[in-house]
Amino acid sequence: MVRSRVADQARRAIEVRLLDGLWGAGTRLPAERELAEMLGVSRASLREAVASLKARGMLESRRGSGVFVTERLQANIVSPWRQLVAEHPDLRWDTLEFRRELEGAAAYYAALRATEVDLARIESVFTRLCEAYEKGERAAEISADADFHEAIAEASHNSMFRFLHAGIVRMLREHISLNLIGMHDAAVDLRHQHQAIWDAIRFGQPDEARTAMQVHMDFTRSELVRHANASEGPRDA
Repeated sequence: MVRSRVADQARRAIEVRLLDGLWGAGTRLPAERELAEMLGVSRASLREAVASLKARGMLESRRGSGVFVTERLQANIVSPWRQLVAEHPDLRWDTLEFRRELEGAAAYYAALRATEVDLARIESVFTRLCEAYEKGERAAEISADADFHEAIAEASHNSMFRFLHAGIVRMLREHISLNLIGMHDAAVDLRHQHQAIWDAIRFGQPDEARTAMQVHMDFTRSELVRHANASEGPRDA
Protein backbone atom coordinates (compact mmCIF):
# COMPACT_ATOMS: atom_id res chain seq x y z
CA MET A 1 0.00 0.00 0.00
CA VAL A 2 2.78 2.42 0.95
CA ARG A 3 4.73 1.65 -2.21
CA SER A 4 1.60 2.26 -4.32
CA ARG A 5 1.17 5.70 -2.76
CA VAL A 6 4.81 6.51 -3.42
CA ALA A 7 4.45 5.23 -6.98
CA ASP A 8 1.45 7.52 -7.47
CA GLN A 9 3.50 10.46 -6.23
CA ALA A 10 6.29 9.56 -8.66
CA ARG A 11 3.79 9.23 -11.50
CA ARG A 12 2.33 12.67 -10.75
CA ALA A 13 5.81 14.17 -10.59
CA ILE A 14 6.59 12.78 -14.04
CA GLU A 15 3.23 13.98 -15.36
CA VAL A 16 4.00 17.51 -14.18
CA ARG A 17 7.23 17.47 -16.20
CA LEU A 18 5.32 16.23 -19.24
CA LEU A 19 2.65 18.90 -18.86
CA ASP A 20 5.23 21.62 -18.33
CA GLY A 21 6.89 20.65 -21.58
CA LEU A 22 10.17 19.99 -19.78
CA TRP A 23 10.20 16.52 -21.33
CA GLY A 24 8.80 16.93 -24.82
CA ALA A 25 7.92 14.22 -27.33
CA GLY A 26 10.93 12.05 -28.12
CA THR A 27 12.80 12.99 -24.95
CA ARG A 28 14.71 10.17 -23.27
CA LEU A 29 14.05 10.04 -19.54
CA PRO A 30 17.05 10.01 -17.20
CA ALA A 31 18.43 6.60 -16.29
CA GLU A 32 16.39 4.73 -13.68
CA ARG A 33 18.80 5.31 -10.79
CA GLU A 34 19.17 9.00 -11.59
CA LEU A 35 15.43 9.54 -12.02
CA ALA A 36 14.62 7.70 -8.79
CA GLU A 37 17.05 9.94 -6.91
CA MET A 38 15.65 13.02 -8.64
CA LEU A 39 12.10 12.15 -7.53
CA GLY A 40 13.13 10.86 -4.11
CA VAL A 41 11.59 7.41 -4.54
CA SER A 42 12.80 3.83 -4.68
CA ARG A 43 13.55 2.24 -8.03
CA ALA A 44 10.71 -0.23 -7.45
CA SER A 45 8.20 2.61 -6.98
CA LEU A 46 9.60 4.39 -10.02
CA ARG A 47 9.16 1.27 -12.16
CA GLU A 48 5.51 1.08 -11.05
CA ALA A 49 4.98 4.74 -11.96
CA VAL A 50 6.65 4.34 -15.35
CA ALA A 51 4.61 1.19 -16.07
CA SER A 52 1.42 3.15 -15.37
CA LEU A 53 2.41 5.89 -17.81
CA LYS A 54 3.40 3.33 -20.43
CA ALA A 55 -0.03 1.73 -20.12
CA ARG A 56 -1.58 5.13 -20.83
CA GLY A 57 0.62 5.59 -23.88
CA MET A 58 2.59 8.52 -22.43
CA LEU A 59 5.93 6.69 -22.25
CA GLU A 60 7.49 3.87 -24.23
CA SER A 61 10.53 1.64 -23.84
CA ARG A 62 13.02 1.26 -26.68
CA ARG A 63 15.15 -1.83 -26.42
CA GLY A 64 18.71 -0.94 -25.52
CA SER A 65 17.97 2.81 -25.47
CA GLY A 66 15.77 3.54 -22.46
CA VAL A 67 12.37 5.10 -21.79
CA PHE A 68 11.09 7.86 -24.04
CA VAL A 69 8.19 10.33 -24.10
CA THR A 70 5.69 9.50 -26.83
CA GLU A 71 3.95 12.04 -29.07
CA ARG A 72 0.54 11.34 -27.57
CA LEU A 73 0.22 14.64 -25.70
CA GLN A 74 1.12 16.68 -28.76
CA ALA A 75 -0.93 14.54 -31.10
CA ASN A 76 -4.09 15.14 -29.08
CA ILE A 77 -3.78 18.87 -29.65
CA VAL A 78 -1.94 19.25 -32.93
CA SER A 79 -3.85 16.73 -35.02
CA PRO A 80 -5.77 17.52 -37.16
CA TRP A 81 -5.28 21.27 -36.71
CA ARG A 82 -1.65 21.36 -37.83
CA GLN A 83 -2.52 19.94 -41.23
CA LEU A 84 -5.72 21.98 -41.54
CA VAL A 85 -3.96 25.27 -40.84
CA ALA A 86 -1.35 24.47 -43.46
CA GLU A 87 -3.93 23.43 -46.04
CA HIS A 88 -6.58 26.05 -45.26
CA PRO A 89 -4.93 29.43 -44.62
CA ASP A 90 -8.28 31.02 -43.69
CA LEU A 91 -8.07 29.14 -40.38
CA ARG A 92 -5.30 31.55 -39.45
CA TRP A 93 -7.97 33.96 -38.18
CA ASP A 94 -9.16 31.51 -35.53
CA THR A 95 -5.56 30.74 -34.68
CA LEU A 96 -4.76 34.44 -34.31
CA GLU A 97 -7.67 34.92 -31.91
CA PHE A 98 -6.48 31.98 -29.84
CA ARG A 99 -2.87 33.14 -29.87
CA ARG A 100 -3.91 36.68 -28.89
CA GLU A 101 -5.43 35.44 -25.65
CA LEU A 102 -2.95 32.67 -24.86
CA GLU A 103 0.20 34.61 -25.64
CA GLY A 104 -1.06 37.84 -24.13
CA ALA A 105 -1.53 36.00 -20.85
CA ALA A 106 1.81 34.22 -21.21
CA ALA A 107 3.58 37.56 -21.71
CA TYR A 108 1.81 38.95 -18.63
CA TYR A 109 3.05 36.15 -16.40
CA ALA A 110 6.48 36.08 -18.00
CA ALA A 111 6.90 39.70 -16.94
CA LEU A 112 5.97 38.68 -13.38
CA ARG A 113 7.91 35.43 -13.11
CA ALA A 114 10.80 35.33 -15.56
CA THR A 115 14.07 34.26 -13.96
CA GLU A 116 17.50 35.47 -14.98
CA VAL A 117 17.86 32.30 -17.05
CA ASP A 118 14.52 32.98 -18.76
CA LEU A 119 15.48 36.57 -19.54
CA ALA A 120 18.82 35.50 -20.97
CA ARG A 121 17.09 33.01 -23.23
CA ILE A 122 14.51 35.54 -24.47
CA GLU A 123 17.22 38.14 -25.06
CA SER A 124 19.31 35.67 -27.03
CA VAL A 125 16.37 34.77 -29.26
CA PHE A 126 15.42 38.43 -29.67
CA THR A 127 18.97 39.19 -30.82
CA ARG A 128 18.71 36.42 -33.41
CA LEU A 129 15.39 37.82 -34.56
CA CYS A 130 16.85 41.31 -34.99
CA GLU A 131 19.78 39.93 -36.98
CA ALA A 132 17.35 38.09 -39.26
CA TYR A 133 15.39 41.31 -39.81
CA GLU A 134 18.57 43.22 -40.65
CA LYS A 135 19.83 40.59 -43.10
CA GLY A 136 16.44 39.92 -44.64
CA GLU A 137 16.79 36.20 -43.97
CA ARG A 138 13.22 34.97 -44.02
CA ALA A 139 13.86 31.39 -42.86
CA ALA A 140 15.92 32.62 -39.91
CA GLU A 141 13.23 35.18 -39.10
CA ILE A 142 10.49 32.55 -39.02
CA SER A 143 12.56 30.29 -36.77
CA ALA A 144 13.57 33.08 -34.38
CA ASP A 145 10.03 34.48 -34.28
CA ALA A 146 8.60 31.12 -33.18
CA ASP A 147 11.45 30.63 -30.68
CA PHE A 148 10.73 34.08 -29.22
CA HIS A 149 7.10 33.22 -28.49
CA GLU A 150 8.10 29.80 -27.17
CA ALA A 151 10.65 31.33 -24.78
CA ILE A 152 7.99 33.66 -23.40
CA ALA A 153 5.61 30.75 -22.79
CA GLU A 154 8.41 28.96 -20.91
CA ALA A 155 9.06 32.08 -18.84
CA SER A 156 5.42 32.27 -17.75
CA HIS A 157 6.04 29.32 -15.42
CA ASN A 158 2.41 28.32 -15.82
CA SER A 159 1.96 24.62 -16.49
CA MET A 160 -1.12 25.05 -18.69
CA PHE A 161 0.39 27.80 -20.84
CA ARG A 162 3.53 25.75 -21.32
CA PHE A 163 1.56 22.59 -22.03
CA LEU A 164 -0.71 24.25 -24.60
CA HIS A 165 2.18 26.06 -26.23
CA ALA A 166 4.30 22.91 -26.40
CA GLY A 167 1.36 21.03 -27.87
CA ILE A 168 0.79 23.51 -30.69
CA VAL A 169 4.41 24.46 -31.33
CA ARG A 170 4.58 22.75 -34.73
CA MET A 171 1.29 24.30 -35.77
CA LEU A 172 2.47 27.65 -34.39
CA ARG A 173 5.60 27.56 -36.53
CA GLU A 174 3.53 26.82 -39.61
CA HIS A 175 1.12 29.61 -38.66
CA ILE A 176 3.94 32.12 -38.25
CA SER A 177 5.41 31.01 -41.55
CA LEU A 178 2.09 31.50 -43.33
CA ASN A 179 1.65 34.92 -41.75
CA LEU A 180 5.14 36.20 -42.56
CA ILE A 181 4.82 35.24 -46.20
CA GLY A 182 2.18 37.92 -46.48
CA MET A 183 4.04 40.50 -44.36
CA HIS A 184 7.34 40.91 -46.21
CA ASP A 185 7.02 44.71 -46.07
CA ALA A 186 6.33 44.96 -42.32
CA ALA A 187 9.74 44.04 -40.87
CA VAL A 188 10.29 47.44 -39.23
CA ASP A 189 6.91 47.36 -37.49
CA LEU A 190 7.35 43.76 -36.40
CA ARG A 191 10.76 44.49 -34.96
CA HIS A 192 9.40 47.43 -32.92
CA GLN A 193 6.55 45.25 -31.64
CA HIS A 194 8.87 42.45 -30.54
CA GLN A 195 11.09 45.07 -28.91
CA ALA A 196 8.11 46.41 -26.95
CA ILE A 197 7.19 42.90 -25.78
CA TRP A 198 10.77 42.15 -24.73
CA ASP A 199 11.18 45.49 -22.95
CA ALA A 200 7.99 45.03 -20.94
CA ILE A 201 9.00 41.52 -19.87
CA ARG A 202 12.59 42.38 -18.92
CA PHE A 203 11.48 45.46 -16.96
CA GLY A 204 8.83 43.44 -15.10
CA GLN A 205 5.77 45.24 -16.50
CA PRO A 206 3.03 42.59 -16.85
CA ASP A 207 0.17 44.81 -18.07
CA GLU A 208 2.42 46.44 -20.65
CA ALA A 209 3.70 43.02 -21.76
CA ARG A 210 0.19 41.70 -22.35
CA THR A 211 -0.83 44.87 -24.19
CA ALA A 212 2.30 44.79 -26.35
CA MET A 213 1.65 41.16 -27.28
CA GLN A 214 -1.97 41.88 -28.15
CA VAL A 215 -0.97 44.92 -30.20
CA HIS A 216 1.41 42.65 -32.10
CA MET A 217 -1.35 40.11 -32.77
CA ASP A 218 -3.82 42.83 -33.80
CA PHE A 219 -1.26 44.32 -36.19
CA THR A 220 -0.62 40.90 -37.71
CA ARG A 221 -4.33 40.39 -38.28
CA SER A 222 -4.82 43.84 -39.83
CA GLU A 223 -1.87 43.32 -42.17
CA LEU A 224 -3.10 39.93 -43.28
CA VAL A 225 -6.58 41.32 -43.91
CA ARG A 226 -5.05 44.16 -45.93
CA HIS A 227 -3.00 41.77 -48.05
CA ALA A 228 -5.96 39.42 -48.50
CA ASN A 229 -8.16 42.29 -49.70
CA ALA A 230 -5.45 43.53 -52.04
CA SER A 231 -4.98 40.09 -53.58
CA GLU A 232 -8.70 39.82 -54.32
CA GLY A 233 -8.57 42.99 -56.41
CA PRO A 234 -11.53 45.20 -57.27
CA ARG A 235 -14.92 43.52 -57.36
CA ASP A 236 -17.47 43.95 -60.13
CA ALA A 237 -20.32 46.28 -59.26
